[in-house]
Amino acid sequence: MKNKATISADIVSSTALNVEDRLILEKKLLEILRDLKQFFGEKNFYGRLIKGDYIECVLENPKQALRAALILKSFVKSLDIAQNDKGQAINKFKEYGIRIAVGIGELAIFDTKKGIIDGEAIYFSGRAINEMPKNSKYTLIFKSKNEKRDEEFTAIFKLLDFMFNKYKGAQSKVVFYKLLNKTDKEIALLLNKSASTVNQHSTSTGWYAVNSAVQYFEKTIK
Repeated sequence: MKNKATISADIVSSTALNVEDRLILEKKLLEILRDLKQFFGEKNFYGRLIKGDYIECVLENPKQALRAALILKSFVKSLDIAQNDKGQAINKFKEYGIRIAVGIGELAIFDTKKGIIDGEAIYFSGRAINEMPKNSKYTLIFKSKNEKRDEEFTAIFKLLDFMFNKYKGAQSKVVFYKLLNKTDKEIALLLNKSASTVNQHSTSTGWYAVNSAVQYFEKTIK
C-alpha cells in the first residue's frame, strides 16, 4: 500500500480569543483549506476543520507535506487578529499560532464522502498532537515508522519551528506567498509593498534556508 501524508493541527490558545476573533479564525481556516486544495490539486489534497480549531489533512503525495504544513503555519501567524489583546494565552497564540504534526504512512481507510480517515499515518500525526505538552515550545513534529528518518527530520522541523515562531505578521505573509511559489514581484503587488521590502522580509526570515529544507524534504520523502 502506498504511503500518504497526514497533517494534524490545532490552534494554540484558541479559547483565549474573543468570540469575534474565533469566528474570523474559523472562516480564514476554511479559506486556506480550500486554497490548499486548489494549490495541490483536488485529487491530491483533502482537508477538514473540526470544532473550529482542529485541522486534519491528507496528501496523496507525501513529498508535499512539509510545504503544506509550513503554509498553514505561516498563514495562521500572518492573521491580523487579537492584535490589541493582552495576556499570556494570547501571547502564545501570537508567537506560535498553530501546532502541526506530520505523519507519513499507510491509510487503511480514506473515505472523503464519509469523512473517515484511519491508518498509521493519521495515527502518527494525531497521537503526536495529543501527546504534545501544552507548554511545549516545539510546534512542528514529524513522525513515521522509519526511526532514522524521524531523527533526521525532527532536527530539521525543530530548526524551522524556531525560525517560524520568530516571524512577525508581515514576514509570515511573505513566507506564506513564497511557499505558494509566488515571485517577489507578485508578492509586492498582493501586499501593496515595494519589491525591496519583500526582498528584505525574505532575507530576514531566512527564506533560502526554509526553501532548502522544503526542497530536501521533497527530494527525500517517498
